[in-house]
Amino acid sequence: MTQTTSAPALTSADSIAADDVEGRLATLVSEHQSALLDYVSTLTRGDRAWAEDAVQETFVRAWRHIDRLYAALGSVRGWLMRVAHNVVMDGYRAAKGRPALAAVDDEGAEPTLDTSGETLTRVQVHGLLADLPEPHRVALFATFLEDRTAMDAANVLGIPVGTVKSRVYYGLRMLRSSIEGESLAA
Repeated sequence: MTQTTSAPALTSADSIAADDVEGRLATLVSEHQSALLDYVSTLTRGDRAWAEDAVQETFVRAWRHIDRLYAALGSVRGWLMRVAHNVVMDGYRAAKGRPALAAVDDEGAEPTLDTSGETLTRVQVHGLLADLPEPHRVALFATFLEDRTAMDAANVLGIPVGTVKSRVYYGLRMLRSSIEGESLAA
């Protein structure tokens, strides 16, 4: 024995006329909007704006499928709730795909210093040091950059203290003349 479904088949007379679509949608909104908004607000953890957007998107989808939304074909509210649930879950999935935005608190924050001048100077100094003869460059590194006395530098380099002092003196003079030459050229 075959069993037939009890849902009546829709004929062309039962379908919604184009003029009545707005009335049917208005009826759906008035009957289901508050319950739908309450449900979606819990899904969005109280984010009212997101909940309202999700409900609006749900009713847009209901408008697209208005010909299927009859109690005889199934629960209209159940369909609306499922669509709203899917809209919210799509929002959560989309948020996972995007990196979170960090909140910026400009109040009380100290301005960062512009170190581009220091960086430029450092690059220029390294360039000038590279142009020095190696013995003078090594003596300057051993004394100034490694923060050693002439005596300590002489011990590390294995040369007399007087040689370290003269190389530092003449190395600084060469640096000065290079810097003055650049500033005159600029």
